Formats: sequence, structure tokens, C-alpha cells
Amino acid sequence: MTAASMSLGRRAEVRLSRGRQLALLIGLWAVLYLIFNGKLTLAHSDDAPLFQSLNGVRDWIDANRTSLPLFVYVLDPIRDGIGWLIDALTWVFSNFSWLGVTAIFGAMGLVFVGWRTAILVVGAFVAFGLLSLWDQAIQTLVLILVAVVMSLAIGIPLGIVAGRSDRFLKVITPILDVMQIMPTFAYLSPLTLVFLIGPPAATIATLIYALPPAIRITALGIRGVSSEAVEAAESLGSTGFQVLRKVQLPMARSTIGLAVNQTIMMALSMVVITALINAPGLGESIIQALIKLNLGQTFDAGVAIVLLAMVLDRLTASASKVSDRRHRGLDAVSQVRRRTLVIGTWLAAAIVVVGAALLAIPQSFPADITVDLASPINSIGDWIETNLYVVTGGIKDLFSEWILNPLQTVLTSSPWPLVIIMAAGIAWIISGRRAAIAAAIALLLVVGLQLWEHSMETLALVIIAVAVTMLIGIGLGVAAARSNLFSAIIRPINDAAQTMPAFVYLLPAVALFGATRFTGILAAVIYAVPAVVRLVEDGVRGVSPTVIEAATAAGSSRLQMIFKVQLPMARRSLLLATNQGVVLVLAMVVVAGLVGAGALGYDVVAGFAQFNDFGKGMAAAISIVLLGVLLDRITQGAGARTTTASAARTARAFFSARAVGVS
Repeated sequence: MTAASMSLGRRAEVRLSRGRQLALLIGLWAVLYLIFNGKLTLAHSDDAPLFQSLNGVRDWIDANRTSLPLFVYVLDPIRDGIGWLIDALTWVFSNFSWLGVTAIFGAMGLVFVGWRTAILVVGAFVAFGLLSLWDQAIQTLVLILVAVVMSLAIGIPLGIVAGRSDRFLKVITPILDVMQIMPTFAYLSPLTLVFLIGPPAATIATLIYALPPAIRITALGIRGVSSEAVEAAESLGSTGFQVLRKVQLPMARSTIGLAVNQTIMMALSMVVITALINAPGLGESIIQALIKLNLGQTFDAGVAIVLLAMVLDRLTASASKVSDRRHRGLDAVSQVRRRTLVIGTWLAAAIVVVGAALLAIPQSFPADITVDLASPINSIGDWIETNLYVVTGGIKDLFSEWILNPLQTVLTSSPWPLVIIMAAGIAWIISGRRAAIAAAIALLLVVGLQLWEHSMETLALVIIAVAVTMLIGIGLGVAAARSNLFSAIIRPINDAAQTMPAFVYLLPAVALFGATRFTGILAAVIYAVPAVVRLVEDGVRGVSPTVIEAATAAGSSRLQMIFKVQLPMARRSLLLATNQGVVLVLAMVVVAGLVGAGALGYDVVAGFAQFNDFGKGMAAAISIVLLGVLLDRITQGAGARTTTASAARTARAFFSARAVGVS
């Protein structure tokens, strides 16, 4: 073996020492657990002093709301203004009747995209009526439109500033990080305290959730404009505003269109969850169905949500692309033809609206024209419960007995200082000193919130769900990267999976396993896998063809190519996939508190539903945020410490070993 090969081998050995350190730390934890098991534990109490104090804060705010200047002159007018917008838009849609609304949105599809999208839009709105969900779909649409308009009115200007100012971008980035790390449930408790329950609070929660992509993507579009184009405009004497209006905004048109599209998709996902704070619409139907375990009703509402998502996605994403193409390439004759088409289409839609009003067509879809999908779905669910219970129940019990219960027991019965020290040690090894400090502070705050036991139960669910998610996601992602056929098959499945809101994922899990902790884990895995698959596939496909050719020339087998070359070289994508898997799983495990997952998810839901549990729900929401920050800092920090160069060194060490005959 050459000196270079030995040097590379020593470097690879040093790289692997982090894994050895983790193994030693976990072994030390096991020894200390056996010694101190059951000591310095923190049992859960529904009557913790902090919960009562938070209830007292709520009571004080409720008693003094009408006299506090912050509420009288700022918060209440904001809530009333949003409520007025919602009522006004609802009145407009109601007076257009179901036929007029369908005609207007169909015309938008035809004018802005094309006839295929127009057919899709019309079919979707007719489907809302056939499923007896017309009113709920319109209520959801109204909330989305109001929230999106407000998000874009705030997000696009801030994105433009962030795109033009490095200093502002540095200031706003950590704020956006926190907004995106927070699980959706965490927004709801404080908002109900400040804005009460109802559509205005739901709209503000949706705005908070949908705002980060509007800012980030707009900033990305502005920064993506060619520097040469900006310099050319400035050399001609253009002011900063003229450069923005004449150069940057037109050239970032398609990216800003993507920002609009992603803002709408995020708003649709959140507006369903806000049904927990009395937001009307399809989310309310889903929550009622889940409480009753009515799978058919959940399926109907889920189908309606997916159709609404498809409509909004096609109208915004496709319209952005078509508008950008037309802006760049239409001649004068084509522009005249397009104006004629636009005027004719909108005139036809106006005729339909006026005709519907004159003929007194009802506001809602005719109730006697329906399609019953709920009954067959309920029948399928009953058959599964009757005939597959032995199989599904056995899987659930085996998983709970041998995997879930032991991990929860270790976390909840370990001394809480030991858990904090070990978590900080793991963070230090994986991601460095800052991550260790963040981990320790986050867990100390959880102790202060008096929800240690439930937080550890939730953490156990998240750890297991993330592990399963990564195993499945990496396997499918590698398969998709290595096979164009498999990638083409799985892509539309991922598209549909990422379009559906989180609640819809509970349907198959509840049908198979009932309302249990295992159901929450399964739903979380289903929810998080598509994002992991996409990131892993992108990372593996991004490995340099030169490296692949070198590994092939060295005689690598398929497994060696995957584990020794492609995955090490795609390390950054894998770490990002892990980070996103953690965030998505944490959000979904909490949602699964509605169907038996318990722990913090149940505490948050109870805080909304029961007056005396408000303080516990508020503390649980903050605890969820802290767990999210803990796990996010560890995974993001690992990505910061790992470089592509280190992965390349690993690959070179493998090639050197192959060259001298070492397996």
C-alpha cells in the first residue's frame, strides 16, 4: 500500500471517530441508567402551578381586554378588519351563486392557463357540490384568499428588501427559521389568547405559516437576477427604484410566481388545522369526522381539499409560467388575439353570473344532486377492522412492546439531568458546541414548563418515526435516482402526497390500526417520506458522473457504488433530508394527538377544547417548539460541519482500497 493510500485510510478512520464517540456516549448512558433508574424523574401533573399561572394570565386578559390600549386600538381593530374582509368576500361568492363562482374560476383557468386547466377547475367545483361540501369548500377558499393576499402584501415587499440588502437578509433569516421550525399547532394557543377563536385568528395563524416562503422565494428571485443586467441599468443612470421596477421584478417574474404558488399551498395546509380554533370549512368537517372515526366523511373532505389544492396550484404555477412566456415572446398580433380571448371569456363569465342572478339560481349546489363516497369507504374500513385486525393488531402490539415502550421508558425514567447532559453530548459530537448549548437550554426550558414526561414521550415518538422515515426515504430516493422509470412512477405519488394536508394522512392510519400511538407514528412516516425521497434522489443524482465512472472502472458492485460512493457524496442532501424529516414528523406526531398519540399533541388539543386546560395547552405548544429547535439545531449543525470535500476524500479512500485489493 502506498503512503498516499495509508494517509487516506487514516483520514477516513478519523472521520469515523464521531460514530465511535456516539457509541461510547450511548453506552455510558446505558450504564448510568441502570444505576440511577427512577431517580430525579419528573412526573406529569395536570395541575402544575405554571398551568394555573397561565390560566390566570388568560383570565386577566379576558377581564381587561376592553380597557387595555393594545387591544382597543391595535389588536381588536386588526381582528375586526380581517373579519370584515372575510364577511365581504363570503357575501360576494354567495351572491354569485354556485354557477357564477364556477364560471368565474373556469374563466380564470381558460384565460391565464388554458382549456385543460379550465376543465379541471370546473370539474373540481362541480365535485364540491356532488360531495355535498360546496359551502365548506367556499368557506375554506375565502380564508385562503384573505390569508394569501395578506401574506403576499407583507411577504413580497420584505422579500424584495431581503433580496437587495445583505444586512436585512441576515436579520430576518433567523426569524424565518423559527417560524418554519415551529409546528403548526404552536401558533394556535397564543393566537386564541390575543385574537380569540374564530376566522380572524385562523387567518392570522395561516398568514404566519405561509409568510416565510413568500419572503424567501421572492428574495431568491431578486438575488437571482443577472448582475450584468443590474450593472447595465445602473450605468445608464437608472435609480434604485427604476432598476427594481424595470429590471429585477420583470426578470424575477417566474420566481415570484412560484412564491405566490407556494404561499397558497402552505396556506391551504394550515387553514385546515385552524379548524381547531373554530375556523369554518373543510377542516371542520375532517376534525368532526376524525373525532367520530367516520372514515367516509374524512375521505370526502380529503378529496375536496386535494381538488382545491390542485385548482389553486394549477392556476398559480401554470399561470406564472404562461405569463412569463407571453411577456417575453408575444408579437403584436398574438397580443391582440389574446386580448380578444380574455375579453370574450370574461364577458361570457359575466353573462353566466348575471343570468344566474336573474334566474334566482341558489347560492349553494343543489342538495338533491350528490355522489355518496362515504358509505363504500366506511364499508371498506369496517371490513379491514373485522378481517385484518389480527394482522394489524399484532404489528401494532409488537412494535409498541419491543420498540416504542422501551424507548419511552428510558427517556421518562432516566434522571432529567442525565437526559440533558446526554442530549448535549450527542449534539456536541454531531454538530458542535453551539448545538450542544442550544440542546441544553431547550431541555432546561422544557423542565421549567413542567411538561417533562409528556415531552419525553413525544420525543420518543419523533425519534422512532424519523428513523423509519429515513430508512424508507433513503431506500426509495436511491432507487429513484438510479432508475428513471421508478422515478417517473413515484413522482406523481409524491406530488399528491405533498399536496394533501396533514389531517388527510390520518385516514389510512386510522383505518388500519385504530386510534393509538402507533397510528401517529405511521401517519407521521407517510407525511414525511415524500420530502425525504425528493431530497435523497436529488442528492444522489447530483453526484459527479466522473466519480461514478471511476468507481465503475474500479470494479465496484451495485451496493458498493451506493454505500461507498453515492451516499457519502450526497451527504449534504441526506442531512437536509434528515432535518426536513424531523420537522415534518414532529408536526405530524402532534397532529396525531387527535387519534391517540397522546403526550404533547393531546395537551395542545385539550388546551383548545377545554377551558381549564388552556395553560397546559399553551405550555405544551411552547414545549413542541423547543423540541423542534433542539432537533433542528442538531441536524442543521451536522450539515454545517460536514463538507463535500470530506465526502470526496471518503470516495477517494475507497478507490485507493479497491486499487490495492482491499474489500
